[in-house]
Amino acid sequence: MRDAQSDPAFLSMEGISKHYGGVVALDDVHFACQRHSIHAVLGENGAGKSTLIKIMAGVARADTGRMMLEGKEVHHFTPVDATRAGIVCIFQELSLMPDLSVADNICITNPPGRRGFIAQRAQRQRAESLLARVGCNDVNPISRVRDLPLSRRQLVEIAKALGRAPKLLILDEATSALTAADVEKVFAILRTLRDQGTAILYISHRMAEIEAIADHCTVFRNGRYIQTFRQGERTPEQVVQLMIGREITQIYPPKPKPRALPEPALEVDNLAWEDRLNGISFSIRPGEIVGLGGLDGQGQREILLGLFGVLRGLKGSVKLYGRDAAVRSPATAKHPKNAIAMIPEDRKTEGLMLPMSIRDNLSIASLSRFVKTGVINRSLESTRVDAMIETMRIKIGAPSDPVRTLSGGNQQKVVIGKWLMTEAKVLLLMDPTRGIDVGTKQEIYALMRKLADDGAAILFYSTDYDELIGMCDRISILYHGEIIRTLVGDDITEQNIVAASLNVDLGKRATQTTGAAHG
Repeated sequence: MRDAQSDPAFLSMEGISKHYGGVVALDDVHFACQRHSIHAVLGENGAGKSTLIKIMAGVARADTGRMMLEGKEVHHFTPVDATRAGIVCIFQELSLMPDLSVADNICITNPPGRRGFIAQRAQRQRAESLLARVGCNDVNPISRVRDLPLSRRQLVEIAKALGRAPKLLILDEATSALTAADVEKVFAILRTLRDQGTAILYISHRMAEIEAIADHCTVFRNGRYIQTFRQGERTPEQVVQLMIGREITQIYPPKPKPRALPEPALEVDNLAWEDRLNGISFSIRPGEIVGLGGLDGQGQREILLGLFGVLRGLKGSVKLYGRDAAVRSPATAKHPKNAIAMIPEDRKTEGLMLPMSIRDNLSIASLSRFVKTGVINRSLESTRVDAMIETMRIKIGAPSDPVRTLSGGNQQKVVIGKWLMTEAKVLLLMDPTRGIDVGTKQEIYALMRKLADDGAAILFYSTDYDELIGMCDRISILYHGEIIRTLVGDDITEQNIVAASLNVDLGKRATQTTGAAHG
């Protein structure tokens, strides 16, 4: 690869500052990115990364400083100007319209046709070509986006961006819901684009991805530029320390030693749903964190959704603390007699009401606890909300601020805090650290272990094998809607997770360990 740093900057910023009320998002930032380079932008949630790229995309305007494109200063830069300049963003919050087809979404900015009429066949063919380019041949272009799992939606978003022939491609956590195989496909595309002269900005909290794809890295912290270096010139530990300003000695809290546990909090027997779940049986005791592993789309999400009362036509039995539980809706799931909470995988569309305040988002799931004779006790609500903000260490301006003003990590803390306020005893976690920085991840891991130590039963699905290994007491591996192996103790290794996920070389060991799913 050529040394892109010797090229003139495609885009550069000098003295950029941006404030949102009393919050400093960027403070006197200097930054540049070149063609022929994949430039990683690193930092905790709230470090200023999202604001930086919003200014590049014309979505936000800097309070001070100047921005130049190919050496020319730009003024009053708008999203239309960015599009014309070849700047294409894939934000962490997907821009797809769920009720339109995949083809409509991919071609929405420039559909083929004449005189105001869209050429449907040409549009489908263009969509098919772009989907094939990102290795997404399994998606039908006429399918509605809302019917696709999140991983496929992310690939559709990437295909849409490639269709705009970017000169500067910005990816903000664009691979956070993808499998390892899909990530490699995307990386191959990015390397090709780089070699063809595209400038690429890459934002991810997955350090392994940064090591695999980046040519150069820039670190931000608390809205300020910290350092730029070539990938490989800093160890991962040094990079993390630059990001958070302190040393992290241990990412995952220590697991408890084997001990006698009480009777199961949750028992699932022969759970089945359509063709996605087949004979699922397991149990979780208070104090345990049980993981769901396997390749993406093997039924993990359906288990969590089914237990939370979202799915219709679910078969099998569910017991809570030894009694039969008929959980037919989220309302009955969160009722104090069941005390089940679920943290969804997509906080923007499933976990938060973005225009509403931080206070309202935190209290909405437990609002009945603050109501007496039909009137909300606002004083009690505020007291409980303030306590949760402190417990979760949510960085805010004021509780009355819209939750959309928070960084991604703090938004996720709001989602988790909302359900903790219901005093749930069974927690269903669906990829809860997706798109979250390493410092915030550490806080969430510590919280998970504390909740378990305090008696919660936690069912934890993650697409990150390291998380499953570091956090779980047991891991049940799913394959085609069935639990085919459960790993315990020293058997919890990446090699065993991968082998079981592919349903290879199980032999007698699978027979011996699958029975642990009931224990």
